[in-house]
Amino acid sequence: MRVFVTGASGWIGSAVVPELISHDHQVAALARSDAAARALRKAGAEVVRGSLDDLDTLRGAAADSEGVIHLAFKHDAAFSGDFKSAIAADRGVVTAIGAALAGTHRPFIATGGTPAVPGRTATEHDGRPTATDVVDDNSPAARAGTDEMVLALSSRGIRSAVLRLPRAVHGENDPGFITSLIATARDKGVSGYVGDGSQRWPVTHRLDTARAFRLALEKAPAGSLLNVVGQEGVTVRSIAESIARHLGVPNLSVPAENALEHFGWLGALVSLDQPASSAITRELLGWQPTYPTLLEDLDQGHYFR
Repeated sequence: MRVFVTGASGWIGSAVVPELISHDHQVAALARSDAAARALRKAGAEVVRGSLDDLDTLRGAAADSEGVIHLAFKHDAAFSGDFKSAIAADRGVVTAIGAALAGTHRPFIATGGTPAVPGRTATEHDGRPTATDVVDDNSPAARAGTDEMVLALSSRGIRSAVLRLPRAVHGENDPGFITSLIATARDKGVSGYVGDGSQRWPVTHRLDTARAFRLALEKAPAGSLLNVVGQEGVTVRSIAESIARHLGVPNLSVPAENALEHFGWLGALVSLDQPASSAITRELLGWQPTYPTLLEDLDQGHYFR
């Protein structure tokens, strides 16, 4: 299958591209920089130069493909607090790709995040956005409305699906939340957790995540909302204890009211219990995680080099 991939040079995308190529798919990858283009060519992909703002380019590349995996997102804008512009850009991309694929019954796999459900483990049945979520606002919750836009494309003759990633996708060279927790521990001289540290994070290894995207491209039914979760809930305290052991610093319980002061923007995330299940996804796709768990990955030492 010829597959157009956005975000192909990113943390997840750079694992998805070789996963696709190793299973006999051809990859056309969006690249907005010379460095990204060089890396993608080296990986064996055809390069499509452009950005998420080049909607004509995206429409053309999608029309020329037999399937699309959309991984890119304007994280810089989102992390700076401007979620509204990042979400608006993402919805523009979904609209453009949807127009190109309408009536083809080709797959369109987009990316979301697992929901947090108070008091229990979230499943694939949870977090389905309502009409109010579709309203453009300046919060991460509005991204659920984009998920709904993707799923609604199934009524237009597109095999659309959303793969929801957990809070931490881990592995070597991880630029995400686990690395940020380690950086905070180095800076503070202690490895912290909030309260008793029983808050649970769903996590998945990067290479297991890449395989899930490939399987979704090949077999996910139209309108699927899927959770790519390797471990339903690793406690924040166990993560903090592993970090403390590797850095040689003490553990510290941080009162909930001091979480933002201690952890910065991560304070809200480490305070939240947010386990998620992938049982339905595993059965639907035949997906089984095989790579190291998060604590096993931390024990390999690459996070601390």
